[in-house]
Amino acid sequence: MRRRLPNILTLSRIVAIPVLILLLYVPQPLGNWLAFSVYTYACITDFFDGYLARAWEQQSAMGRFLDPIADKLLVASVLLVLVGLDRISGYTVLPAAVILCREILVSGLREFLAEVQVRVPVTILAKWKTTIQMLALGFLLVGAAGPDFGPLSTAEVGIYGLWGAAVLTLGTGYDYLRAGLKHIQETDAAARSARVSNIKDAANTEANGNDSDSDSTRDAS
Repeated sequence: MRRRLPNILTLSRIVAIPVLILLLYVPQPLGNWLAFSVYTYACITDFFDGYLARAWEQQSAMGRFLDPIADKLLVASVLLVLVGLDRISGYTVLPAAVILCREILVSGLREFLAEVQVRVPVTILAKWKTTIQMLALGFLLVGAAGPDFGPLSTAEVGIYGLWGAAVLTLGTGYDYLRAGLKHIQETDAAARSARVSNIKDAANTEANGNDSDSDSTRDAS
């Protein structure tokens, strides 16, 4: 049980996503707080699954596969439903789109880098981005049901946080893109070198074969 607990936590985060979405359609304010509670649980499991896997030395291929998928499903689902419910509207859709595009970009780059057995370390900036993004989505989930924070409502705090997360997303997305493009260029260069080498080897082999045929012909004469 202990060995499987990190993966169980990750799977429970995925299972929590449809529950969270359904709760968002429960009338306010009850639905807001219930959805926020499930979202909080998902965020907590996001921390503890990785922490426990490292602490107990139970890191697994399944965990490395599921964890980023669970994170992206959670973020994408919450953003899309909030847009659908008009809790994110107007220009605030822009940072949501930036965050979603970054998630797609990073997923593609990670898939490629995994094929060439290259891992891109998580930067401090990426950790700050994730933290601000989680907090912003939490505030947006509570929305109108939450208290005011000085001159700002709960929803406004979430909106400003979303913009901040989007700005950091551009920076972290650029870091991933730069690292990915570097390895893509190196892979293409290595492939071209291999092709040129194969062509030269084939040409040398053919030339040696022709020389052997010529020598055989002369000996026969």
